[in-house]
Amino acid sequence: MNKLTHLDSQGKARMVDVGGKADTQRVAVAEGRILMSAAALTAIRDGSVPKGDVLAAARIAGIMAAKKTADLIPLCHPLALDTVTLDFTIEAQGVRVTATASLTGRTGVEMEALTAVSVALLTVYDMAKAIDKGMVIESVRLIEKRGGKSGHWKAD
Repeated sequence: MNKLTHLDSQGKARMVDVGGKADTQRVAVAEGRILMSAAALTAIRDGSVPKGDVLAAARIAGIMAAKKTADLIPLCHPLALDTVTLDFTIEAQGVRVTATASLTGRTGVEMEALTAVSVALLTVYDMAKAIDKGMVIESVRLIEKRGGKSGHWKAD
């Protein structure tokens, strides 16, 4: 029996059949950060980036990206998300983005939360690159997931 869920018995790619799974409440939280110069960070914090409100644009981009995850990640199920939220924390050397995605359904929302964080960070980069082209996106990771067969998991 094949233990790789995205391959059939002949080794061909397939979408996992979640039809027999029960609907449960599922939540995933992901985070990442972007490091930048003091000038870029000040401009973002003060709202003086020439392209406009960086964090507002990044929030919308992250939500839109979560909703489009199945279009971006092969074999990912299209999901009817209940909610996606993005929070931004200004840190000493950059901005941390935390995304939470949830739904009641048959498959998890980890990829949606990770996609939301990734695209939000890319949007911050795009909007502030005129100030600092050397920004570094790092530490994109899942920090928590709840629901489904595997239950609750939290990063150390």
